[in-house]
Amino acid sequence: MKQKEIVTLQRSLLPDTEVLLNKQIEMEGKSSAYYLSMASWCHMMGYANAAKYLYTHADEERMHMMKIFQYVNEAGGHAIQPEITGVRHHFNSLREVFELILEHEIKVTKSINSIVDHAFGVKDFATFSFMQWYVTEQREEETMSRRALELFDIIGEEGIGLWTIDQELGKLHAAADSGQ
Repeated sequence: MKQKEIVTLQRSLLPDTEVLLNKQIEMEGKSSAYYLSMASWCHMMGYANAAKYLYTHADEERMHMMKIFQYVNEAGGHAIQPEITGVRHHFNSLREVFELILEHEIKVTKSINSIVDHAFGVKDFATFSFMQWYVTEQREEETMSRRALELFDIIGEEGIGLWTIDQELGKLHAAADSGQ
């Protein structure tokens, strides 16, 4: 069913697009809270570099949320502050943390792709163009998540393995920050 266009002097965002973007705002907000919780757990467990990586990642996810939030409002919509509940606070291992991160980033990618597909389908090229940054960002997020998880297989977790993995996560974090 073709969506009726409701574009006025005050509003350039279609209602269905606004709903999808608000769902993405919620996903990005939950991502930030999730990564902050993971960072705290890593910090408590002595994984200082993993904690730093995740504290930074939590901030980035909030920034992602805020970009969409502002876009929705600037396009005449109403961005909704998400209610964040059900955030997990305890994890079984450092490896589990990074497995969960990769799973989560794949879900975020699928959500971003759905918004892009929708925007293209309804010829909302402003939103389509805006979301291209997120498409590229998600490719980077998934790549970094896969690389972090590979460390567990390459190094192993026995002996000084977890300490070495934490050191390598610090290097991975530094490389990501420098754009390498």
